[in-house]
Amino acid sequence: MTRLRSALASLSIAVLGLSAVPHQALAAPPKPVPSIAAATTQQATTPSSCAPTFKGAQIDNRLTQLFTNYGNDNSRLDDWTGADGTYSVRLANGKEVWIFSDTFLGQVNPDGSRPPVVEEGGTTVFLNNTFAVERNGRLSTIHGGTTDKPVAVMPPRDDKHWYWAGDATVAGGLVEVTYQEYERYGTGPWDWRWHRNVVARFSPGMLSQPVDVTELPSGHGVAWASAIMKDGGYTYVYGVEDLGSPKYMHLARVWGQSLRGSWEFLKADGTWSRNETDSARLMSGVANEYSITKVGSGYVLITQDTSEILSPHIVAYSSCSPTGPFTGKQLIYTTPETGGNIFTYNAHAHPEISGNGLVVSYNVNSFVNTDHYHDVSIYRPRFIDVSFG
Repeated sequence: MTRLRSALASLSIAVLGLSAVPHQALAAPPKPVPSIAAATTQQATTPSSCAPTFKGAQIDNRLTQLFTNYGNDNSRLDDWTGADGTYSVRLANGKEVWIFSDTFLGQVNPDGSRPPVVEEGGTTVFLNNTFAVERNGRLSTIHGGTTDKPVAVMPPRDDKHWYWAGDATVAGGLVEVTYQEYERYGTGPWDWRWHRNVVARFSPGMLSQPVDVTELPSGHGVAWASAIMKDGGYTYVYGVEDLGSPKYMHLARVWGQSLRGSWEFLKADGTWSRNETDSARLMSGVANEYSITKVGSGYVLITQDTSEILSPHIVAYSSCSPTGPFTGKQLIYTTPETGGNIFTYNAHAHPEISGNGLVVSYNVNSFVNTDHYHDVSIYRPRFIDVSFG
């Protein structure tokens, strides 16, 4: 069972002194890749002229407590007790769909622990992706299968593959959720790799299984949909080329609302191409999950700082355009959970959610699997409100 997300896997290997990293997909192109990142290495400290003024960050108690209380509530013994990923999208009916990757379902013991997973002789169900739907301050868990035999909402094709979620959008009345498919190719703990990108469409009234699944561009070693943003008639799709360290941002766009349209990829010269292999490295230092948000007249990139190994720092960059360059790196929050076996990762914004500023989530995890059993509070999202002037 894989508990460490690919976002941190290669970094954790470096820290633990292991000798190999998860392989890239076989479809990954030969290097060098077209790049404009060299011109923005270290991302200049001078902010863009459109940069909003960062005023501060504070814990979002409503959301942090919402998931804490829901995870600890034993009124049901088959629902969410912890997860990572933490994307979100607002439906037309006002409901908020929270999109998770690796998820624990089950009960919480009185001492704040959880039983081991079913595969290890316990009662806790472990799925690679789920939803939680929020309405009027209450959450409910969505998974596939049945109550007795739950499965992921985006089930794998076989026991050697699984899906982790990317960002999502709504188009034509359907929820479009991106997923990255991973595959296991050996028996070693790190014998797995990214394989391809897909988008699954879900009916808002039937989120437990997709209406259909469409392959997305996957021939350039880029995991697409780290972030999605709609602006000026386009849907911008940001991706990550994950080399462990560094990780590079890439950018594509689709005209209109749906990700199933014709994709264009931003080239190193600033023009657009229909050929995915022309996609350029825009900058380094991003995480596997990040966000681009329109704030005032500018665009703000929020990400965990991957220029530092296992960094507790959430940083922001700014640009006058959704295509960048993103500059003016500034620290906006240091995660207090980080230390010992505990690490934090994949911070990104939720602009559709009301808060005392821009709502940002991040994930918490441990290098020691049994920590997830001893303390259920570790493997849950945290939320902060980031204020700009």
